[in-house]
This record gives sequence, structure tokens and C-alpha cells, in this order.
Amino acid sequence: MKAFVVEKYGKDGARAAEVPEPTVGDRDVLVRVSASSINPLDKMVRNGEFKQLLKYKPPFTLGHDVAGVVTRVGPAVHGFEVGDEVYARPRDLRIGGFAEFIAIDMDDVAPKPASLTLQEAAAVPLVALAAWQVLVDRADVKPGQKVLVHAGAGGLGSTVIQLAKHLGATVATTANTRSEKLVRSLGADVVVDYTKEDFSKVLSGYDLVLDSLGGANLEKSLTVLKPGGLAISVVGPPDAGFAKQLGAPSFIAAVMSFLSRNVRKQAKTLGVRYQFFFMEANGSQLRELGALYDSGKLRPVIDSTFPFDRTLEAMAHVEQGRTKAGKVVVSMVPGND
Repeated sequence: MKAFVVEKYGKDGARAAEVPEPTVGDRDVLVRVSASSINPLDKMVRNGEFKQLLKYKPPFTLGHDVAGVVTRVGPAVHGFEVGDEVYARPRDLRIGGFAEFIAIDMDDVAPKPASLTLQEAAAVPLVALAAWQVLVDRADVKPGQKVLVHAGAGGLGSTVIQLAKHLGATVATTANTRSEKLVRSLGADVVVDYTKEDFSKVLSGYDLVLDSLGGANLEKSLTVLKPGGLAISVVGPPDAGFAKQLGAPSFIAAVMSFLSRNVRKQAKTLGVRYQFFFMEANGSQLRELGALYDSGKLRPVIDSTFPFDRTLEAMAHVEQGRTKAGKVVVSMVPGND
């Protein structure tokens, strides 16, 4: 089958290749991929940013989002049948959405939301799971709390805004002038145009900040939190909790703790908290999220769609910052350019 694989770590390390169809384990569903989507994590894995923790062995197939049709099920699989339309974020070390077929553990798979096309569903799993795990699992967001979401027009930000509003939060976001109408339509109560204003000068008293930019943006985010508030970053620096999540040795946890020492110290001085976040595959959460899409509480935001044979161009489109809003989808269906 055709796939896009990482042959070697680095910016130019991915290429199209013919690879064997995946082996189907007892608990696996084999999915004929209809569509996938591009995530910043694809670039990070391709570049080897997590190679000490996620030990992929090149060549391996990239792609963290999948929507498609089940073509075979392992003997221990229950709840899925051949012909089912499904979506998934396959677990780490078993990614591979940029391919014609992928075998996925049944615990990572969920029925595709009925209201979404397969191409729309492919834009959902990673960002929706990340939004759920940040807002519900980590921060336990309650009605009336204040949440700041950076880069609200992005794939993750646009999903977090919607879910935070569903949970009853007051939501602020940063966006540029052309994106203000979009983020307000998603539910943002306060929009700070970062081309005109410094969010840290106009916002205060927030319970949660979700940072996807890092660096100075993260440091300033700490200052808008109320005492005891929580800043979560999806770009780092990583902390000891991340090493624990991946089951890494204690010396790796010590390294992670060292890398995040400055931001944790700043947070402590301000009386707030900092955590690094790395999402996990979870099919049962995707079922709950699917119900929210079908009820109209959530909707995917899609920037553009590329044909499968232009997957590397789609990745470059995202890396070069050419997306206007939402996710870039890669579709197996001709005519979706």
C-alpha cells in the first residue's frame, strides 16, 4: 500500500513509499483510511523531538488522525464490524494515518459522528481529545470559571473554545483581526487582537490558560491567572509529569523537571501552577465527543483539503503558517483539492 513514512528524522525525512499492509492483531480493527489531518505533532515526531521518549524506528508511517471504514476485525474485537465508519487518534507508537490502511487497537476507535463526513471527522480526534483531556480531566472546568485559549482560530484553539463554552466557562481568546468573527461564532466571549493589544495588559483573574505558543507567551500567561490558577502548555517545556505519563525512567523525569524549572519557579512565585500536556488516545472519550458533534455543541473548523498524494504539501502548508483557521485535511477521495 502507499504511505508517507519517516525515513530519517529531520525536516526532509518524510517521503512517499510502498509499504506492506498492516498486520491485524487480536484486538485490532483494520481501517481503510478515507481521510486524515495534519497536526503540529506530525512535524515534531518527524523531526525527532520526542525520540528519547517515543521510540519510533524509521521507517515508520506518520499521521495521528484517522477517519475511514472498517475492513477487518481481530478475533477479540467487539463493538465493531466490517463496514462501520469510524474515527480515531491511534495510540503512540501505532500511528500511521497517512496511509491507505491502518490497524488500530479497538480501545482507540469510536464510531464516526453521524453528522460529519469522513473528511470532517478526520479533523477531529486529536484536537477534540486534547480539548477534553485539558478541560475535563486536568482542569475540571466548572460553570462560571474563566478560561483563556491562545490561538483561538487554530485547530486546537477552535475546539477548546467550543468545549469550554459547553462546560459553562467564560472564554477569552487571542486571535488576529481577520479571525475575530470566527472565534466569536465559536463562543468566545472576549477576543484580544494580538496584532493590536497585549493580552497580559487587559486580562486578569483567569482559572485556566491553555498555551500553544510557549516561550514569552507562556510566561505572560502566568500573570493573568488568579491565585491557584493553572497554565497548561501543549508545546512545553515538558515536566516530570510527562515522563511519568509515558512510563519513562526516573532519570528522564529528572531531565524533564530540569527543563521546566524556570517556568515552574515563575509560577510558584506568582502563586499559580504550570503543567505540560500531551494527549492520549481514548476511544470512549471520542464516543462522548461524537455525541457533542452530533448535537451541534461542537463543529470542526477546516482550513483546506489536500488529496492524499499531496500529503507532504499539506504538512508544509501547516508548517509555513499558511492556514487561516482550523485544520488541514488529507483526503483519499478524488476531487477534494
